[in-house]
Amino acid sequence: MYRAVSSGYPFPKPYADFVARLRVPMGFVLVVAFAWFAHPTIRALACGIPISAAGLALRAWAAGHLAKNQQLATGGPYAYIRNPLYAGTLLVALGLAIAACSAWLAVVFAVVFLLVYLPAVMLEEQHLTKLFPEYASYAAAVPSLIPGRRHNPGRSRFRWSLYRKNQEYQALLGFAAGLAWLIFRAVRFER
Repeated sequence: MYRAVSSGYPFPKPYADFVARLRVPMGFVLVVAFAWFAHPTIRALACGIPISAAGLALRAWAAGHLAKNQQLATGGPYAYIRNPLYAGTLLVALGLAIAACSAWLAVVFAVVFLLVYLPAVMLEEQHLTKLFPEYASYAAAVPSLIPGRRHNPGRSRFRWSLYRKNQEYQALLGFAAGLAWLIFRAVRFER
């Protein structure tokens, strides 16, 4: 049994390798489930959209500080949490499940996060440990998915060039499409 650096999420490595390849296809499955099970109301949209927007903002902030495989990200949200992109994804999914008025979607999102995304976190931590010798001490000081006390980061500023290079705008476009669908369904059902 393999354990990631201080993550506390044990997964067999072959399983983690397998599900890491499923992240993108699983996204398409989630889109179909989302479209099918969404029964939004205006009130639910008002509750869920701010949560999803906070998740998108966290993801955007993280993407603007992430120079993948070039340097260890410790600035911006990485000073508080090791995996802000995954935490942001979790917030986006929670907000969408609330906006969709679907406990079923919340369960599906939670299961996918636990069985697909957490093993991906484990693999990324293994990769970062090999790539950056300082990662182990960073991981010991900064929590994985729930923000904690600020770690003493290096100097890092948000860079739009990194945001674009990391193609984070795709999350915003996907959210906009999902939001349009929810608004369409809410208006249609509340007539």
